[in-house]
Amino acid sequence: MKTVLVLNGPNLNLLGTREPAVYGSQTLADVQDLCERASAANGLKLDFRQSNHEGELIDWIHEAGRQQAAGKLLGVILNAGAYTHTSIALHDAIKGAGVTLIELHISNVHAREAFRHTSWISPVAKAVMAGFGVNGYALAIAGLVQLTEKK
Repeated sequence: MKTVLVLNGPNLNLLGTREPAVYGSQTLADVQDLCERASAANGLKLDFRQSNHEGELIDWIHEAGRQQAAGKLLGVILNAGAYTHTSIALHDAIKGAGVTLIELHISNVHAREAFRHTSWISPVAKAVMAGFGVNGYALAIAGLVQLTEKK
């Protein structure tokens, strides 16, 4: 059974209390439960992580590339938070690791502030999911399965 790695970046540990009008009232633990169910429904194991530190996210992406190359990992769902708009280092890590990755945003970043309209992740992502709330995580897991079945 392959694994899906769900990575969450800075401030996502504040889900449920941070700007609930934008991000909803569900907590990161609720999101993890949702991802557990979606992974099981798609015949996958889940590895769910969150970090406020860019370097740790980069290390996890490197690890994911090795795991995918070994046939153990289906791919990555990444909600990089604000690093989406600032981190060339994450871009380079994804590209260098060669991992199949879906970029995910809870809100529709294109309907928000102009600085959120630019993503350093999108050019190296297989797909982008935005604006579906936390349900986007389950959709992204199902989408990852569909994308990788075509290979």
